[in-house]
Amino acid sequence: MDAFPTTIALIGIVILIASLASGVLERSGFPIVAVFLAVGAALGPYGLGLVDIGFHSPELHALAMLALAMVLFSDAVTIDATEVRTRRPLLWRLLGPGTIFPAALIALSARFLLSVSWPAAAILGAALASTDPVLLRSVLRFPGFPKVPRIALRIETGMNDVVLLPVVVLSILALGGTTSTAPGPGGEVARSIVSLFILGPALGALVGWLGIILLERIRSRWGVRRDYESLYAIGLALSAFAFAEGVGGSGFLAAFAAGFMVSSQDVELCDCFLEYGEATAEMLLLLTFVALGTSLVWTGLEVINFRTVVFVVIALIARTVVLYPVLTQAHVTGNERKLIALFGPRGLSSLLLTLLPVFAGVPGAETLFAITCLVVLCSVAAHGTGIAVYLRRNHIARPAEAAAPAAPSPKPLPIIDQPAQASDRITIDEVRQLQASGEDVILLDGRAERNRRNSDTQAAGSIRIDPHDPVRDATELRLSQRATLVVYCA
Repeated sequence: MDAFPTTIALIGIVILIASLASGVLERSGFPIVAVFLAVGAALGPYGLGLVDIGFHSPELHALAMLALAMVLFSDAVTIDATEVRTRRPLLWRLLGPGTIFPAALIALSARFLLSVSWPAAAILGAALASTDPVLLRSVLRFPGFPKVPRIALRIETGMNDVVLLPVVVLSILALGGTTSTAPGPGGEVARSIVSLFILGPALGALVGWLGIILLERIRSRWGVRRDYESLYAIGLALSAFAFAEGVGGSGFLAAFAAGFMVSSQDVELCDCFLEYGEATAEMLLLLTFVALGTSLVWTGLEVINFRTVVFVVIALIARTVVLYPVLTQAHVTGNERKLIALFGPRGLSSLLLTLLPVFAGVPGAETLFAITCLVVLCSVAAHGTGIAVYLRRNHIARPAEAAAPAAPSPKPLPIIDQPAQASDRITIDEVRQLQASGEDVILLDGRAERNRRNSDTQAAGSIRIDPHDPVRDATELRLSQRATLVVYCA
């Protein structure tokens, strides 16, 4: 197949499967990553042979770069600055010893077990210390998951990549490779470091700051359509990435800095601003899993031997071994400590980080990528199964809700003057008319948690529902199916 139709077909397949299977997969806890790796294998040379995406594919290069930039931006935007401030001791332990020590242990293991150079070992250590947000999404959205582990894992998945990315980039420079912005071995390394780690984040922060100020002024004066506001996040991420890359900075760090600037300003954002960007990032990640699943990720099976198996075991348990004592110092104990320490899957972030030296032309980088693939495949099996078992057990163990009262007999809806034309929106005056007529009206607070916490107002008598899964909450709350549900999110 030609490259362009193949790319379009892959995008279509990912969107269709992700949409149709989302509910089933979320309820079952089955790792969605495994499904899309299987889709890639079915389309690749091991299956139907329709497509084979290799290291030199321009589509893979563009997709991997955009996916890593979008996941960094999305992670930064969803960071709750209030939670970060209140959980500062936990934050420093997760991003300090909780991230650096596992990376160091994995790097040491790679150096002596796999006989790779120190910079190559550092790349493996940094890449395999990255916690995957896609595999964790189902458990983080599970309402029964304890609050402290939820916050800890969100902080870790949202911020540890930005700690580990500089290690990968510096190791690439040490091995004589070229990043998209850094000069080769004949260039000035010091100048490269300044450009990558100072210029990039500075430009990203500037783009995020100016972007939010512009959005706020335009929205307050003329208004911004919700559907276009949801696209605005993608524009900020891509603009920050492009501006930094264009002047010699790190586009990845710029994307993270732009997202963090948006988050730290604590502006009242439309929920769709966050949700659309997060959904787009996830689609890119799943699409990348399909592309890698056609053939590249299975190269991990070709490097299996005694030494690599031992290395895989160390790479998967290093984080747990380190976090147990670290979390105790942060006064996290018992079941909460166990959940944080055990739920640390390795996934696409690790693969993307080890793709960077491949794209940079580092000698032996394809072997590093194959070893990372083996760790990721084992992690998908081990962590994915563990998460699925946890979700299944806790769904079953949840106490049954009290029996719902009998629903009142339906009443005819009153006629409302000037109803909205072909719209599902309702005004405050229309809500009051419904209530005055005796109609059963239920107000639902569907704001994102951060927006809700930072607001001083709430509709009287409203019921809180999770905006990520309102149908589940409505079912568990046994809301009347004959009532008029009015949801507000701003």
